[in-house]
Amino acid sequence: MRGIENHSSPNFGPRRGVAAPDMVVLHYTGMDTAAAALGRLTDPASEVSAHYLVDLDGRVVRMVGEEMRAWHAGPGSWGGVADINSRSIGIEIVNPGRELGYPPFPEPQIAALEALLAELSARRAIAPERVVGHACVAPGRKGDPGEKFDWRRLARRGLSVWLDPEPVAAGLAEAGEAEAGRFQAAARRFGYGVPGGGAWCAPTRAVWRAFLMRFLPFDAEAPPHLAGIAHLERLAARWPCMTGAAPALDPARPTP
Repeated sequence: MRGIENHSSPNFGPRRGVAAPDMVVLHYTGMDTAAAALGRLTDPASEVSAHYLVDLDGRVVRMVGEEMRAWHAGPGSWGGVADINSRSIGIEIVNPGRELGYPPFPEPQIAALEALLAELSARRAIAPERVVGHACVAPGRKGDPGEKFDWRRLARRGLSVWLDPEPVAAGLAEAGEAEAGRFQAAARRFGYGVPGGGAWCAPTRAVWRAFLMRFLPFDAEAPPHLAGIAHLERLAARWPCMTGAAPALDPARPTP
C-alpha cells in the first residue's frame, strides 16, 4: 500500500463505551470530485467526517485518527448496537454515486482499498463479517456503496463475507406477507436493524433493498422473493451477529 496522506478533520470526538473499533463501514462520497468530498469531510460546519478516504487513483487520505470517533454513519444499527460511529472505522470511497452517474469503481482504487482493509483487519482483529456498507447500517436512509461495489472480491481476500447464490430452477417465486417474519428473523440474526411484526412494512422493505444491493446486486430492484430470503438465511447461519431485537432507529436529524 502506498503511503497514507494526512488531511486532518476537526469533526470527531471520543469513542463512547468502547476502547477500540471492532467494525468497518464503507461509504461512497456521493460528490463530483475527491477535492469536493475532502472539503466537506474536513469542514467544521458540515459536522461529518471519516477516518479514511480512498481516491480514484489509489491515493489514501487519513482525516481522523482511528482512536477517535469520526462522524460518518449517522443514525442506524448493526447487531443491536445503535452507536455505529463509536464501534467503527469509516472509509469513504470516492465515487459520485447514484445521483451523479454512479460510474464503476476503478481498479487502482479497489486495490488500494483492499490493502487498507487488509492492514486494518489484521492490526485491529476485525472479523470479515464486521466489514459492512453504509446501506447495511442505515437501510432506506443510505444506499452506499451500492450495487456496483464488488463485495465478492473483498470476500475472496477474506476482507468481508459473501456466499454465491444457489441456482433457482423455476424463477423467483415472490414472497407473500407470510414470509415477512421469516425475512425479518434472518435479517436480524445477520445484523440488520429490522422491525418485527411479520409485515412487509417500509422499514422492512428498506432492509430487503439493502440486502439485495450487497448480496444479490444483479437483482437489486426485485420485490421480496423466496430465493432471496433463503440466501439471507444461509448467510445468517454462517455468520450470525445477534438473535435479539435490534434497537429502534432514531428518525431525527443525524447527530455526530
